[in-house]
Parts: sequence; C-alpha cells; structure tokens
Amino acid sequence: MSSDSLLSIANLLLPEVLVTYFDLKKHEIKGEELHFYFTEQNKAPEGHESTKLHSKGFFPEATVQDFPIRGKNVFLHVIRRRWVDQDTGTLITR
Repeated sequence: MSSDSLLSIANLLLPEVLVTYFDLKKHEIKGEELHFYFTEQNKAPEGHESTKLHSKGFFPEATVQDFPIRGKNVFLHVIRRRWVDQDTGTLITR
C-alpha cells in the first residue's frame, strides 16, 4: 500500500492533530488491542515560526484510549516535544 493511501486512511481514523504534527513510529496488535505510537515532529508551533526555538527533548509518553476500530480497543501512545525560546528562556509546547 502506498504512503498516500496510508495517509488517507489515517486521516479518516485518527485525530487530525496526530496526522498533521506527529509521526507514526510503529503500531502493534496485541490480542484485542491496537497500539499506535506517535512522536511529535520538530516543527515550531503556530505563532512561533519566527521565534528562535531550541528543541529540549520530550515529555513522558502519554497513553490515550481512543474509539474502538472493528471491535478492537485502540490506544494512542503520544510523545510530545518541548522547545525553549532562546531569547526569553520560556518553555513552548504545542
């Protein structure tokens, strides 16, 4: 299956913010559960494109249970990125 087809399917099934700002790193099927693992892309949040940001790692992984797909429970494992404004020292997140 081409990456365009996968992206189209992902747009239908997953929250828009995940498809837009996160990379799907892996997926697993564990019995009656689907697990999707996402890591946030290193792109500045909206409104901070012109700010001098430095990526400062990630927050701990958060797991969210989403709506079932074909009778299987769905778990989204999300790792969010954090940036520091180099001029002010403030923490920036999406």
